[in-house]
Amino acid sequence: MKIDRRAFFGYTAGAAGGAAMGAGQSMEQAGSLPAIDFRYSPLSWQTAFCFPDDPFKSLVGERGELRYGHPGIPAKGRVKPNDYFPLVVEFSLLGMEPDVVGRQQLEAPAVPIVHTRIDRPEAFMELTAFATNRPGEGRVDNVILEVRPVAAERVRALPLVIVKTRFALVFDEKLGTATPAENNRLLLAASGRLYLRSDNGLSYVVGTRGGWAVAGKPWRFFFRLPQEGQDLAGIEAGLKIPDQLLAEVREYWQNWRPFAGPVSWSLPRPYGDFLTATTRNIQQAREVKEGRSIFQVGPTVYRGLWVTDGNYLLEAARFLGYDKEAQQSLEAIWARQEADGGIFAGAGRLHWKDTGIAMFILVRQAELSQDWSYFRQMQPNLLRAVKYLMALREKAKGEGSANGRYGLLPRGFPDGGLWGARSEFANTIGVLPGLKAVTETADRMNLAGFEFVKRFYQELRASFHAAAREEMRRHPAGFDYLPMLMKEDPQWSAPDPWDRPQPQSAQWALANAIFTGLAFEKDDWIVKGYLALMQASTKESVPAETGFLKNGGLWTYEAPFAAHVYLWAGMADWARQTFTGYLNHASPLYCWREEQPLRGSMVAEYFGDMPHNQASAWCILYLRNMLALEDGPTLRLLAGMGDLELQPGEPYALVQSPTRFGRIGLKLEPLDRRKGWRLEFARGAGPTPAAVQLPAALGTRLRFAELTGASTTRRNDVIRVSPDARSWTATWTKTPAADERESTQIKN
Repeated sequence: MKIDRRAFFGYTAGAAGGAAMGAGQSMEQAGSLPAIDFRYSPLSWQTAFCFPDDPFKSLVGERGELRYGHPGIPAKGRVKPNDYFPLVVEFSLLGMEPDVVGRQQLEAPAVPIVHTRIDRPEAFMELTAFATNRPGEGRVDNVILEVRPVAAERVRALPLVIVKTRFALVFDEKLGTATPAENNRLLLAASGRLYLRSDNGLSYVVGTRGGWAVAGKPWRFFFRLPQEGQDLAGIEAGLKIPDQLLAEVREYWQNWRPFAGPVSWSLPRPYGDFLTATTRNIQQAREVKEGRSIFQVGPTVYRGLWVTDGNYLLEAARFLGYDKEAQQSLEAIWARQEADGGIFAGAGRLHWKDTGIAMFILVRQAELSQDWSYFRQMQPNLLRAVKYLMALREKAKGEGSANGRYGLLPRGFPDGGLWGARSEFANTIGVLPGLKAVTETADRMNLAGFEFVKRFYQELRASFHAAAREEMRRHPAGFDYLPMLMKEDPQWSAPDPWDRPQPQSAQWALANAIFTGLAFEKDDWIVKGYLALMQASTKESVPAETGFLKNGGLWTYEAPFAAHVYLWAGMADWARQTFTGYLNHASPLYCWREEQPLRGSMVAEYFGDMPHNQASAWCILYLRNMLALEDGPTLRLLAGMGDLELQPGEPYALVQSPTRFGRIGLKLEPLDRRKGWRLEFARGAGPTPAAVQLPAALGTRLRFAELTGASTTRRNDVIRVSPDARSWTATWTKTPAADERESTQIKN
């Protein structure tokens, strides 16, 4: 796969991955910063090219093939594999040589027109896939196929359309034989709906004549695949104007805006490209159901409502300005509440944590919107949810498991690497942030009726900490950590070590409780154990073997979980390495698969949906949080900014970005001749933070110089700004040593 890296930046000194690192070192500490160049991209991927809120989730694979018909999550029965597509339409050429994918790329991060080049020795084939939705015509998928010579002036070629289907195909013989004009069409009817229409001669019997591709004038085909069951006449006119259709779609996406309302962002490349593309991914997967916009995880396996993923998708939606849609999805989550108070979605009925996470979402969405009316409206539902969790704990006491003996929630489905009902911590940990958020909110707002919630939270938290001490393990690297699976689980004693769980399995629930849940203090041994465990399991610059592919596999978005915990813990270099490694595991079209093999693995597979939009959401969250991190009552600005982020020398800006302290704006820009950087900050109406913090150093070359508009104090490497100040300006300037180093580099 050839990748044009000119659009990306970074430092490439030192070995990629961790080969040049000492034990416990990040790449930055080891003297090198990672490049952002898709070096760990999966070799198999798919990309959505449909519209926002589109019910037709059209996908193109890495070879330019169109993939259709994944059934998603069935009401009953087993979920189909991620590569189960009842109908696939491929494009090729006849001849002896195999097709070789030269490249595949988006026209732009905001423009999901997908260009794929297929190479042969004498010619190459360009495929351009795009969706249209013209008034009077409806939704149609389109592919322009062009054959071009490599070196010769003229080559003769015969394009081939390969239809792989689990449905019965019906060929219309009359359209293939009646008249010369009609010979330019082929009708493929699959399951009574989908068909393919071409503007050039096709036959389902192999032809031998072919056509000529001339230098400067490719041989071109135009294929149309109606998605709404339109008849042939309904799309006929469009066959004559492929370039016009393409131009219309290009204009639509160029005018599309990734932000809504008063919110806007400005980030240099490649961060800005990732922000735009991941926002588009989320909108393409989103769907309107029963009058509500639902943020869905993906277009295939996870095409539906998921509470855990919804937590991050809804926060990302708020960060992007999609307040109305976020509120509608929040209401859809709580509409899943059952009479006993439990909330269940796609993860099943043993995912007790969904109820606690829904409580956390309710509080967090009110914080970001600064509107507590829905929270107050849902108070009876909220209290019923807590009573459901209390009943679960009572149930656990009679099940005879370690969970019951410890006073935790019952055995449940941990998720993220551990299947089935297990003796585990993930569900209990998963509800702690929700209980904490509700308790603190009730105290702050002096709400009546929440006294039992506070008692339950304190009891469950105390029980958890006592159990954690009993269940902690010693890692071979010499530190203590908390596994999510308890010691009584028989899998720990499996005869074959291959079948035993990895220590880092299912640690996502703990990461979520640490940040964004803020259920632990930074010096807690559980936090220190988690951080050490993530460092010990780092491969390809990210935590590896943390999910269901526990041998030779990678659960991709464990990386931004860990990156956020590193950032919150003040380990900015590890946060940067891990987030950059995460970006490098995306496909060149800015999408992530849930799980994929590590490079060199010959035992792992691909697992889960793609584009996976919890992954997209995490990208958005980190990009915002590296600029403005809400650490409980403290607002930490520029916590993730260092040499890599400043290297392009271009501004960063947030406008009207929501926080629990109200909306904020910031603009970070270089001073003239790059002598330093300036931060302009403003905060609107909202609760006053307990503290506002800035780093005393930006990267290795810039030191804090001054701040105007507010008073400051300094403690070690932190500048504390008066939290009452609504707007101010801070500057960092280069140290004399940095100027001398740069002067030497220029001379050299």
